[in-house]
Amino acid sequence: MSQGRLNDGGPSIHASAVKVGSRAVLIRGPSGAGKSRLAFDLIMAGRSGVLESAVLVGDDRVHLATVGDEIEVRPAPLLAGLIEIRGLGIRSCDFVEHATVGLVVDLDAVDAERLPPPESLKTVIFGVEIPRIPVNSSYLPLPLVVAALTTTKS
Repeated sequence: MSQGRLNDGGPSIHASAVKVGSRAVLIRGPSGAGKSRLAFDLIMAGRSGVLESAVLVGDDRVHLATVGDEIEVRPAPLLAGLIEIRGLGIRSCDFVEHATVGLVVDLDAVDAERLPPPESLKTVIFGVEIPRIPVNSSYLPLPLVVAALTTTKS
């Protein structure tokens, strides 16, 4: 496996990913938690100027691999460029072939808290520590993700 280029990409996981600026937001959670919805919301936030440009990496199933000391995400080949929009079905959209994961969002997270302890704000994938946002099912995830991407901790 050459650095920067992957075949199918490492193991496949049930998740969505959107490249926002130079890094990807990896969205995990159980079926029906809103992964596709958050992915589309991030893309729309990029188009409206709320965030830097945001482009789909993959929806529903993505591949993860270690590249150097980072985690790279790629779309599942059969799903590349496809996103589920509830109420419209499967739609085609622009996508990128790979991106480095810079943030993980866990939807319906059991450890989500109003003032989360520092250890819950990070996760480790294949030995690489990545910032994480645990989101309770009663919260809208988009404002939390926008805040994480546009503010700094005080």
